[in-house]
Amino acid sequence: YSPDFNPIENAFAKLKTLLRKAAARTVEQLWRVIGESLDAFTPNECANYFAATGYDAY
Repeated sequence: YSPDFNPIENAFAKLKTLLRKAAARTVEQLWRVIGESLDAFTPNECANYFAATGYDAY
């Protein structure tokens, strides 16, 4: 297993950064921030996560 070749690891790293910035203090706030954070991931960015690991993303 190599996290460098797993596109979900890159997405999780970005999500964790966004969650730290939001500093949600309750479960309800955390779920709200997670939902809002999904808008930060564009379809093109997600395709690039896969393309960077050698997968055919298109």
